[in-house]
Amino acid sequence: MSVAKIAVSIDQRVVHRLDILVRKGVFPSRSRAIQEALESRLQKLDRNRLARECAKLDAEYERAMSEEGMSFEAAQWPEY
Repeated sequence: MSVAKIAVSIDQRVVHRLDILVRKGVFPSRSRAIQEALESRLQKLDRNRLARECAKLDAEYERAMSEEGMSFEAAQWPEY
């Protein structure tokens, strides 16, 4: 995995809480904790974006298209 170093400014209270989690062994390092938190947040944003896009779909139209595709596929199946 390729990594890039970045510098961030974090509130001292957050750093203190982060250090407690590292000392307790919840995370192996500050860096890993921040990586996991950022990845989790990005995944959540992706899921929310997908949900918003799905909400734009017309359910009746999608159902009709699905049924039309299934009818076409069923007609192509060989009889046994």
